[in-house]
Amino acid sequence: MENNKTTLQHLLQIPVLVAALGYLVDMYDLFLFSVVRVPSLKALGVTGEQLLPEGVFLLDMQLAGLLIGGILWGVMGDKRGRLSVLFGSILLYSLANIANGFVQTLPQYAALRFIAGIGLAGELGAGITLVAEILPKQLRSFGAILVATMGVLGAILAFFVADLFEWRMSYFVGGGLGLLLLVLRFNVFESGLFVQLKHKSVQRGNIGMLFQGNRLSKYLLAILVGVPLWFVVGILITFSPEFGLSRGLVDPIVAGKAVMLAFTGQAFGDIFSGMLSQRLQSRKKAIQIFILLSFAMMVFYLLFPVQNTTQFYALCACLGFCNGYWTLFIILAAELFGTNLRATVATTIPNFVRGATIPLAAMFVLLKPSLGVTNGALVIGAVVVIVALVSLHFLDETFAKEMDYEE
Repeated sequence: MENNKTTLQHLLQIPVLVAALGYLVDMYDLFLFSVVRVPSLKALGVTGEQLLPEGVFLLDMQLAGLLIGGILWGVMGDKRGRLSVLFGSILLYSLANIANGFVQTLPQYAALRFIAGIGLAGELGAGITLVAEILPKQLRSFGAILVATMGVLGAILAFFVADLFEWRMSYFVGGGLGLLLLVLRFNVFESGLFVQLKHKSVQRGNIGMLFQGNRLSKYLLAILVGVPLWFVVGILITFSPEFGLSRGLVDPIVAGKAVMLAFTGQAFGDIFSGMLSQRLQSRKKAIQIFILLSFAMMVFYLLFPVQNTTQFYALCACLGFCNGYWTLFIILAAELFGTNLRATVATTIPNFVRGATIPLAAMFVLLKPSLGVTNGALVIGAVVVIVALVSLHFLDETFAKEMDYEE
């Protein structure tokens, strides 16, 4: 009983809760754009066949913002502290999201999705870094579970808000949530490890250090471990209407519903993978099991005969569950590097993984004419899974690793 009480006291610390709520807001926006893409573009005068290419362009602008923001916020997190990122990123995101509700032209929309992407890029990495440094090593998996669960709740919230309100109001709600969270963050304290680091004569947030010694290989391997996650989200779920059509379903698949169900499944997967990591006392074993489960479910999703949309949506939820090692993967990335590079790594790695959607989508489009939708996706899925498993093999186990060290 006493141990449970102590665990709750650690997990319910203000910095941990605020990091988790930050990911909720982060996922709200990332998912919201997927849901309101079509109605918002139609309201701006885009119709017919132009909906897809214009939507892809806006998504690419958001991803470009995430990539650039990941580097900017990561470096700032190591140079100026984790709190600077938590404050700056949420402020930028909130203002950009509110402005999204006022757009009148496509160029305005694209510019604001880019700015919102920059703001969103800092949330998860800085939050996970703070959680990893504040919690005892035996509780870091539980911290990941809490952050992941709140994040997926944000995606589900976006689905229902967009269903209840017009698309402009949905953006206003997201911006308002961000500003409310900003107020809460005034009570957050800085990571003790970073406070100690500031008094040491070591380089902080120097990206050039990633190209020295074995750090670059470790960094690249960590990115490759996460690529299957966004192959599932960016290809299999995002293009679920096309996959449903290729399976001969008469009723069309609604992408927003498929994404919502996949993220709901991922919430439970994140909880289970975190608990499994605790049980096995290993990050690598838990992630390996989930990568294998994910590939098995990819094959099932692509080849299992479905009779109706209900069965297809159930497969989306199962695919999401098997994809539930996202925050465990970011905890692993944060644990791989010292305090003076930890925020840089934990912030850039997930955004480079998200950015992998761009080449994966291009590869999917390239293979589609010759192999078809199903076989093209199967080939790409098999490649990214094999690469991820090999990369994971060469990474160190970090479960019991102490966080108080520098590169």
